[in-house]
Amino acid sequence: MPWNDNANPGPWGSPPPDDRRDTPSKRPSGDNRGGGPRRDRPPFDPDVERLKLRLRRFMGGPGGVRPGAIAAIAAGVAGLWLLSGFYVVQPNEAAVVTTFGAYSRQEDPGLRYHLPAPIEGVEKVAVTSLNRIDIGGTAEADVPQESLMLTGDENIINLDFSVTWRVSDAKQYVFATRNPDEAVKAVAESAMREVVGKMPLQQILTRGRGQVQIQAAELMQKILNSWGVGVSVVEVQIRSANPPQEVVSAFREVANAGQDAESAVNEANAYRNRVVNEAKGDAARIVQSGQAYREQSVRGALGESARFNQIYGEYKRAPGVTRERLYLETMEKVLGKSNKVIVDGKGVTAPVVLPPEVFRRPAPAAAAAPPPEAAPQQQSAPPASSARGSGQ
Repeated sequence: MPWNDNANPGPWGSPPPDDRRDTPSKRPSGDNRGGGPRRDRPPFDPDVERLKLRLRRFMGGPGGVRPGAIAAIAAGVAGLWLLSGFYVVQPNEAAVVTTFGAYSRQEDPGLRYHLPAPIEGVEKVAVTSLNRIDIGGTAEADVPQESLMLTGDENIINLDFSVTWRVSDAKQYVFATRNPDEAVKAVAESAMREVVGKMPLQQILTRGRGQVQIQAAELMQKILNSWGVGVSVVEVQIRSANPPQEVVSAFREVANAGQDAESAVNEANAYRNRVVNEAKGDAARIVQSGQAYREQSVRGALGESARFNQIYGEYKRAPGVTRERLYLETMEKVLGKSNKVIVDGKGVTAPVVLPPEVFRRPAPAAAAAPPPEAAPQQQSAPPASSARGSGQ
């Protein structure tokens, strides 16, 4: 029987009367088996429908794509590609522009432009910022592979230091090495080991740190310049320098003894300076006193000679009067402070008795009164024939 013959129910019997194919007009509103529109879904948004309609018109409708639409899309993409070449260089940066990977130019801070990728590329480098690398570890975590070094006197020192550097040439910094930070660290460690290997341990631990830092910085800069890294070393600072942990106590005792010795030397130098300065002061005072005495003696002699010349001139004019005056002045000076009694013996017939107080030297005003003397003694007057003015 034909496949579409429904008259014969077949072995399963006839279908039930309700199990028939419904016509589209009799299907429920939610059934979409026939391909008709579903009335239970809301319609599309009007704006979306209008946009789809415009795009369809712009692209040329259902029949194809317009050439103008393709040109407009290509122009938009090209414009965005060209605009991607604008970039801004900050005040602390320098931009290195490359053309197909090769160095092209260096740009200063500001708004700049380069041909978009892949033609030209740009790499910004901070040229004014200071960078720091710690070698030997930190206080929390020590790195013995970096901090343990051999000194010039074959001792071991545990030395941690830091290097401060900045970029001096952006072109060299970008193209010289693949990892400039690692290069700076390797050079710093190598330079410090070389400098430490030439100095004794005691000098590094005490007063030689500044010299080690300066020499290490100079050697680092020399090596980096030979490599052409474009890095300038600002400072090398030793954070800690200690002997190995096993001998720390012994080295501390040695350091304390050295400080005591230095303190004693300083005290001795201070005493020497004080004594020497005092001796120099005394010597200068003695010399000045001698010079003053010499000046006084010379001027006194000159005055006496001038006075003698004046008296001699007067003596030549009046010898008798001058002689008498000189005699009286001389006797006045000689006998003025002596306890002498001059008695003119002319016309004296009996001796003159004088009390003993007359012959005593007068006591100073602040001295005590002299003790009582023995009985007064008598002294006879000189004979009448004695010359005038003679003293007894």
